[in-house]
Amino acid sequence: MGWWQIDADALAKSRFMVSPLAETIAALMALDRPAAADPGERIWLGAHLSRYRARLAHDPIDALLVRAALGHTWNADFLTPPPLGCGEQSFEEEVAAVRDADPATAVADLALSLAGPVPEPLRSAVDLPERMAAVLTWVWRETVLPTWPRRRRILEADVVARTARLSQGGWAGALDELCPGRLSWLGDGRLQVNARDYPPRSAEGGLLLFVPVTPGRGWVSWEGAERFAIVYPCSGTLAEPDAPVVPEALGVLLGTARAGVLVRLESPKSTSQLVALTGQGLGSVGRHLKVLLDARLVRRRRSGRSVLYYWTEAGETLVRAQS
Repeated sequence: MGWWQIDADALAKSRFMVSPLAETIAALMALDRPAAADPGERIWLGAHLSRYRARLAHDPIDALLVRAALGHTWNADFLTPPPLGCGEQSFEEEVAAVRDADPATAVADLALSLAGPVPEPLRSAVDLPERMAAVLTWVWRETVLPTWPRRRRILEADVVARTARLSQGGWAGALDELCPGRLSWLGDGRLQVNARDYPPRSAEGGLLLFVPVTPGRGWVSWEGAERFAIVYPCSGTLAEPDAPVVPEALGVLLGTARAGVLVRLESPKSTSQLVALTGQGLGSVGRHLKVLLDARLVRRRRSGRSVLYYWTEAGETLVRAQS
């Protein structure tokens, strides 16, 4: 298995963050090897897959580059630079790290992702980083940016939920839940990051970043010994495939509409998310949230540009008791 050696300094500096570039790379992976993880992703693929394939068919070198960079066991490192970790950057700021990669390093990275020789014309190309940045920019503008506000809210909600679990169960519990079967706390400062037979790597003293993405894809990346990123599929999805059932007794107690808001707050959600999920108006959802806040059944917390609501212990107990 692949694992990193983590020390107290790395954990103390670690943080969760949202990355537009990571979201775009995950979208590229979903488009290149389509296998919908949920109904929302299936709808998204149906809207964009044919245009993505047409984009690559128009430039065979780009198509060959993408397939080579998205290796079967490892992604080309220049494709997946870790975020800087100094506050959220725009997509344009982040993709510059891909565009500015050294062309010779890009070819070497492709040899690792392919686990073999790099075919022509990629081996002698001098513009591979620019080409990859152009493909990512197309994926961002055409398939991610139109739904970015909603994606951001889902990602921010996941960050709030993860940090809440961290405060309740510590790092071992939080990490074990992040990517079941792939990420696991092994003890003695060892963090399993994948199931591959790769040499261990020291992340002691480095900046450890946890980056959620909405597509069901994940990977790890690093920059020297300074920055390490674990990109993981977040717990939210782009659509709500199965709406939670409002227990009848809870509906009688709170009113069906208000209870419908409460039962959806097991994971943190914004007012706009609740409007989309419940079908209720913004004013109605706002009034329900105020009553639930006053009754101390939910709390609220700011995350980025959003205010997210989630259960208190009393709210969870009430819902669980009636379910």
